Amino acid sequence: MEEQLQFLLKEFFGYNAFRPLQADIIKKVTTGEDVLALMPTGGGKSICFQLPALHLEGTAVVVSPLIALMKDQVGGLQANGIAAVALNSSLTEDERMEARRKCRMGEIKLLYISPEGVQAEISGLLSEMHISLIAVDEAHCISRWGHDFRPEYTQLSTLKERFPHVPIIALTATADKATRIDIIKQLRLQHPQIFVASFDRPNISLAVRRGLGKQEKISAMAKFILTGGEQSGIVYCTRRADTETVATALRAMGIKASAYHAGLAPQERDAVQEDFVNDRIEVVCATIAFGMGIDKSNVRFVIHYNMPSSIENYYQEIGRAGRDGLRSSAILFYSLGDFVTLRRFAEESRQSEINLEKLDRMQRFCETDLCRRRILLNYFGEETEYDCGNCDACLNPPERFDGSILVQKALSAILRTNERVGINLTIDILRASSRAELLQQGFHLLKTYGAGRDLSFKTWKEYIYQMLHLGYIEVDYAASHVLKVTPAGRKILFGKAPAMLTTYCETDDVRSPAKEKSAKKAKAALPDLPAIDDNSIEKTLLDELKKLRTSIARKEKMPPYIIFSDAALQDMALNKPATLEDFASIRGVGSIKLEKYGEAFMSLIREKTSEQQRDK
Repeated sequence: MEEQLQFLLKEFFGYNAFRPLQADIIKKVTTGEDVLALMPTGGGKSICFQLPALHLEGTAVVVSPLIALMKDQVGGLQANGIAAVALNSSLTEDERMEARRKCRMGEIKLLYISPEGVQAEISGLLSEMHISLIAVDEAHCISRWGHDFRPEYTQLSTLKERFPHVPIIALTATADKATRIDIIKQLRLQHPQIFVASFDRPNISLAVRRGLGKQEKISAMAKFILTGGEQSGIVYCTRRADTETVATALRAMGIKASAYHAGLAPQERDAVQEDFVNDRIEVVCATIAFGMGIDKSNVRFVIHYNMPSSIENYYQEIGRAGRDGLRSSAILFYSLGDFVTLRRFAEESRQSEINLEKLDRMQRFCETDLCRRRILLNYFGEETEYDCGNCDACLNPPERFDGSILVQKALSAILRTNERVGINLTIDILRASSRAELLQQGFHLLKTYGAGRDLSFKTWKEYIYQMLHLGYIEVDYAASHVLKVTPAGRKILFGKAPAMLTTYCETDDVRSPAKEKSAKKAKAALPDLPAIDDNSIEKTLLDELKKLRTSIARKEKMPPYIIFSDAALQDMALNKPATLEDFASIRGVGSIKLEKYGEAFMSLIREKTSEQQRDK
């Protein structure tokens, strides 16, 4: 089976090797087991159900929330020679009838359908098909603990009832522990194997800019965009009006930008998305719904004009950059005004308590001087001992001190309560508060009562949030938001590792430039493709390859990145394949694309290489 899966991977997707966990996930699904897979955006989730669909007899049913996402994935599969269709409201009645016919006849390997579509077809079309597997994409939408809960997802539990012997693979890029448990429960997965891939996206640099006014933010992002040349990017805004304002300002500075929000007519939104997907505009200034429905691999930057409401949202949104693995940027503009607005929204929401907690963690991410990537990874339960060297906190590191004793006091207090307290009560114990709740539960009798009375409440809160960010403790959202000590925290408690904290000064709200130091860059696992110098012959060749790709895409009426990704073109420019065998080794080149585009791209490479040699 392994040889067959490896063959299918290269034949249809053009890859020579699986990414981490992909092979293990695929083997479980192909042997009929249920799976929950957590993989970052751009981490190769789709392969985990698309490849088993090719290997198994029958049709894979893929539950997907957005029409645009279905269209994008089906288009990519068809370009690779794979029979795939989507059933949604964008089809004409004749197209729907033909899609159903092909599914009944077993001519389709992957059927994409919405959660609502599942309910409409479960007693009809789906019961008449030979279903090989069921994939539930964006599975966090089924959980009330998830950051994007959708009621229509909750009806998907009927799938396991109607098709008890069909393996289900649930996939998501963003789910904390409570959400993972809820996904398994809601979908009624049977003894699922849980796979958690690394959430690290080392090719994306992370930065937060604090305290800038509206015009300062626009000027800063315009300078960044213009410096990078003609590159695709997304600017996320909380308010519709801001998308219009920012897009207008960027256009005035010579940047091809358009606004995208729910207040536009559907045809206007569709036109903006089509222009962006086909590289006719560089930047989309959008509300947060934009981008979920596209698989555009060459987005080079994501800018948050306003702070997101949670780390889950932030992670999912920055994940739309650099899906091809090349160097990309994520910049977040943070202001207290944004926090106040989001706090009001959270307080008025149905799940105000959990939303306020998540917003608080997002605020701390924005305000911290710790390595931002470590905070992200630890939030999703992935421990790391090293700073990334590719975020603003690493490039301008703050002053650090050995806070092991301080951390041990806090962890001891939490454990002595049998992990039954939240942040505020933990601090009250450490500071010897006479709060009624504390005395009623006998916490004043603990050995750690008053062990931290030398520090203010605000200072303790800052250091406890640093402990959260560093992964020494975690919040159990499903159990009244109490604190739990992690395995990493126990290492600190028992003196097996030091806890290096950032020095906190209550009066120093924003780091002074005078305190900034040169970064001691940690080794970051950057893409294996070397960067191309702007003045090199490879850069000239790369530009010509992009023009050829655009020309072909227009003729075939499909997005350029579906022809070849930026990473594939960069691979061509660096390695200059001269034979079909060489061209087949380029990343993303399967047999269909080799046959269809190989000669055209190699001809251009030979022509430009000859010109460059003559000019020497």
